Order: sequence, then structure tokens, then C-alpha cells
Amino acid sequence: MHVVIVGNGIAGITAARHIRKQSDCRITVISKETDFFFSRTALMYVYMGHLKFEHTQPYENWFWQKNRIELVRGTVEDIDFDTKTVQLSADSMTVIYKPSLLERLTKVASKSTSKPSTIQTLNYDKLILATGSVPRVGDWPGTELTGVQGLYSYQDLELLETNSPNLKHAVIAGGGLIGVELAEMLHSRGIKVTMLVREKSYWANTLPAEESALVTQQIQKHGIDLRFETELKEILGTTRVETVTTSNDEKIDCQLVGLTIGVAPNITFLTPSSCLLKTNKGILVNEYLETNVPDVYAIGDCVEHRQPKEGRKSIEQIWYTGRIMGETVAQTICEKRTAYQPGVFFNSAKFFDLEYQTYGDVPAQLPEGIKTFYWQHPTKDIALRINYRADNEAVTGFNALGIRLRHAVCDEWISKQRPFDYVLKHLQEANFDPEFFEVPVIG
Repeated sequence: MHVVIVGNGIAGITAARHIRKQSDCRITVISKETDFFFSRTALMYVYMGHLKFEHTQPYENWFWQKNRIELVRGTVEDIDFDTKTVQLSADSMTVIYKPSLLERLTKVASKSTSKPSTIQTLNYDKLILATGSVPRVGDWPGTELTGVQGLYSYQDLELLETNSPNLKHAVIAGGGLIGVELAEMLHSRGIKVTMLVREKSYWANTLPAEESALVTQQIQKHGIDLRFETELKEILGTTRVETVTTSNDEKIDCQLVGLTIGVAPNITFLTPSSCLLKTNKGILVNEYLETNVPDVYAIGDCVEHRQPKEGRKSIEQIWYTGRIMGETVAQTICEKRTAYQPGVFFNSAKFFDLEYQTYGDVPAQLPEGIKTFYWQHPTKDIALRINYRADNEAVTGFNALGIRLRHAVCDEWISKQRPFDYVLKHLQEANFDPEFFEVPVIG
């Protein structure tokens, strides 16, 4: 059996690894972005000088050949679902080839990559689409100018390096997680940053008011110029960005515009000939991550769940959900048909020096029938919120800022509907601060 995986992000590579653990089938991974899998969330630290790019690769280059995972550097031009054929771009090259029978029998694997060779088509028995996301660009005038870019791919990192020399002022449109990452990256090189945020405070559509205020203060404390209730209107320049105009008709001189207004499932590779595959905003899948086309699966950021689990969204572009989907589809491919079970919602981020975790359901506006407990340190950037039901006091969610909580403990408390009083009495069990950090006393 030949399993072809389109995409070498966390979802696709997790699927490849787990299929290999459970089977001896042929596995081919296709990606245009890079030869080898890397941690996308670590790209910012490459720009900031904390890491080299090779440090973002969890596996040595020899890992792929040793584990008989073929890698192809190329773009999918078309998919014929009737003949089970993937058509590749003319410049597609093999990075890691299929090891010979002798190598497989003797388990010999070279520590260097094989000699690249061109490849045009691949036949598959099972196809996994793990094509990830694409940044939203928007339709503002001037987006074609040099110095306008997003921050998602390795190529975006290279472009940012190209755009950085002589950069004095950058304007970032969008107040999400990618926007604050880009702000921190530019700030680390002494570049002035202005962020245009549509809401009244940072991430106010996601965070409750107190947490939003705390994060806002943290970003401003690092010298970032936050412009609230302000949107990008126009980008001006001749060949390169020179000025932007805001929704308040203010002009801001700058040499770079970062567009960080979110991402969308990457289904742009689908052509009219592949219209058999049903899509909406993303590739539609059932609980087993199966598409409507036999032997074709979709995982990761490109997925839209037809019937999402309770408390989950139909599209969730989060690192760990991609990993779980990769593990799940591997079970099904290896004849252990398994439903996707993401569990209790979780996410984390870092706003400069302020770490953030969220578990369960903690929306910006408190829902009917839900009570909340909020504590904030009087002098430090530390806060904790616990949401719980009004009727039986079962906890429904946690927000932690400046405090690390144990994932397993919070997950268990929410899934087992532990009462609020019980959680308060056992709160120390959830503490996951490093050994020599001061543990905050909540009360």
C-alpha cells in the first residue's frame, strides 16, 4: 500500500510517523515549503537570533531515510481521484528516495540525503491532505508593494530578513497572536512598531476584559504603539511601502506593513478537475477525518469538521489538534478505524514576557448560567480566571496569565466536572511553575 501525504507540517508528519510505527507500507510526503519538517512556532526565535533554523527541525536529516519516509519537494498541480493520481509541478524533486530492498533488510540508512531526481506523478492507495493554512491578505490598495507581507511560512521569514535592512518603522494590521509575534520580532531589532487593532483593547473579542487589559499593558510596556479601534485603510508608495492611511484618516510613515489578520484553510490547490472533493471554508470531513471521496482523508488546519465535538469549533487551526488528527488518521489507515477525539479545548501563547494558557470554555463575554472567579496579583502580571456553572458549580474553563498550569489536571477537572470549591482547595495540584520560580499565593 502506498500512502501519499500532502503537507509536511505537524499534522502530516505525525501521520507519517505513526503509520510507519504500525505498518510497512510505502509513505511519501510532499511539500513545497521546506525539505524537512520544522517547528513553525519557533520561526520567530530564528529571526530574534535565539535559534538557528536547523534547531527548529525536531529530527535529524537521516531520520527520514532510516524510517523509510520518502520526501518530495514540490507543488501539487492536480489530483485525479478516479485514477488515484497526484500530478506534481515540473520542478518537483525527490529529497529522500525509497530505500532499496538491501537497505531495508539490513536496516542501513545513509546520514545524507539522496541525490535529487525529478518526479511528475504519484499514484496512491490512500491520500492524506494536510495542506495547512494560508494567511488572509485582504483587499487593501497597495498590498502588491515591496515591504507588505505576512508571517506564516519559512518563505515569509526569508522575506522579512530581506525587508529588514534600514527598516525604521513597521505597521502591523491585526491584533491576533501572529501580530504580537511579529511585533516582538521587530522590536528585538530596535524597530519601532505600531499595531492597528480593531477592538477597544488587545484581543478583546477573545479575552475577557481583565485579561485583555493585562495583555494590553504588557505589550505597551515593551514600547509597542497600540492604536485601538483603528483599521488599515490604504497602503501607499511607489515600489516600496512609504505610508499607510488608517480608518481615522491618519497617515503613518513606515517601510513595512505586516498583514496578520488571520489564516484560512489552504484549499487553493484544488482545481475544477478535483471538484469531487466537497469543501466549504475548508475540506469537509466526518468524525473519522474521512472526506466524501473514498481513501482520501484530511487533517490539520485545512480541515472543516462536518459535526464538531461539543465545545469545539468546526475549524480549529491549533498545533496540538493537528498532532491529534495525525495520530488518529494513522490508526484508521492501519485498519484501526478511530474517531477524532480532541478532548477539552486548550491553547497557549506568549505576549512578550507574559505566558498565557486557556482550558475549556472562557469566552470574552460570560455566558448565561456561568459564574466566574477572577484573581489578579496586586503588583505582578499574574492572573487566574475560573469559570463554573451556576447550577452545580462544575468548572468549565480556566485562563492563566503568568502562571503555568498542568494540562492533565485542568483537563481532568473540566472533563469530570469537578465543583468550583473542590478546584480551589486542590489548586496547588495544577501548579506547573519551574522549580525555582516563586509560586504566587492566590487569595
